[in-house]
Amino acid sequence: MADKKDDPLGAVTTPTPRRKPKPEITEIAGRPMKPSTLMMGHGFDPALSEGSLKAPIFLTSTFAFENAAAGKRHFEGITGKRPGGAEGLVYSRFNGPNQEILEDRLAIWDGAEDALCFSSGMTAIAVLMLAACNAGDVIVHSGPLYAASEGFVAKVMAKYGVTYIAFPAGATREELDDVMSRAKAQAEKQGGEVPLIYLESPGNPTNALVDIEAVKEARDAHFDPDRCPIAIDNTFLGPLWQRPLDHGADLVVYSLTKYVGGHSDLVAGSVSGAKKWVDAIRALRNTMGGIADPHTAWMLLRSLETVELRMQRAGENAAKVCEFLKNHPKVEGLGYLGMIEDERQQDIYDRHCLGAGSTFSVFIKGGEAECFRFLDALKVAKLAVSLGGTESLASHPASMTHLSVAEGRRAELRITDNLVRISIGIEDPDDLIADFEQALEAV
Repeated sequence: MADKKDDPLGAVTTPTPRRKPKPEITEIAGRPMKPSTLMMGHGFDPALSEGSLKAPIFLTSTFAFENAAAGKRHFEGITGKRPGGAEGLVYSRFNGPNQEILEDRLAIWDGAEDALCFSSGMTAIAVLMLAACNAGDVIVHSGPLYAASEGFVAKVMAKYGVTYIAFPAGATREELDDVMSRAKAQAEKQGGEVPLIYLESPGNPTNALVDIEAVKEARDAHFDPDRCPIAIDNTFLGPLWQRPLDHGADLVVYSLTKYVGGHSDLVAGSVSGAKKWVDAIRALRNTMGGIADPHTAWMLLRSLETVELRMQRAGENAAKVCEFLKNHPKVEGLGYLGMIEDERQQDIYDRHCLGAGSTFSVFIKGGEAECFRFLDALKVAKLAVSLGGTESLASHPASMTHLSVAEGRRAELRITDNLVRISIGIEDPDDLIADFEQALEAV
């Protein structure tokens, strides 16, 4: 592994740099344009593609050099034999036009210096963690995490001598200080460091929020910020309803499958943040592969044009549906960010969030049997995993997505047998309410 003094995430190869960006129009008369406007053309020059208004799909595995000297110069830059690095496209495991345009636009939404796209959200998470850690290191992470993320930390990273310490999503600064102290001691005992603090906020499936600002303060008090980035899975609220980089996070992770893709027809992921962190992750992605394919990247460019409209509509629908559900006699409670009952969670929401989102949990009176009757009776909402699509989805995490989580851990995280996770889509809200009403009658 590389020396972390020179490489902040311990990357194993030199990254293939992006092509030199062309000048972009990002403001008018000194006024910065909004992301929703920039999604229509940022990063793409029609003159390079026969005047095509939209970016074509670039289905190629390799790219031709203009001459032999250009090829030599490129590889001299990659290998470090010539200072200044390298520019341009060489091989599609590293980058490609569709992916580069997508990454430019993803970075805009989060206010990030750079971004990377991946073949799935879990690929993004796995490469991020592998790039960050060496044997003996300790990952500090919040809980709950998406079950596959938690499993990757606990089971896969453990194979390489990496351990972890978890803390509950709503942890206070005092509790976080204790966690950081224990993590530091554990790392010293193992001969490693704490190279990564990994958050998921809101947590899946409970919508529990993490105080990013408190985590940053605790991190800064115990570790060198230049050696221990804070990464956060912002899938439930991003990129519209939460901007973690504004509150102290260094890297933002997405399952682009969800709201960004938004049509339940693709699988992809991303990481965005400061260039020094992103380049180190890029290096490992270049070695391992895992970049999103050109067609998926092209589909995401399509989806980014409407992401604001879709998320706004879904959020408005969710507010109306939850207003109906909160007073229903067969509903025990809601895990909806627009109706928080805990004072600590409300404080975090007020400081960090720009909207309540459209994915929430409903606690149905009873248990698994009652939830199953509800799910089986739905006519508009589909019984399926995932979230953030144009259609409404419902699932039972305790017996589906989080079944692999130990029963005691599920209870600790309040992933109970009477919890149903719902992702609201862009259908007519009155139709959705009618659907949930008739399904609750079956309980």
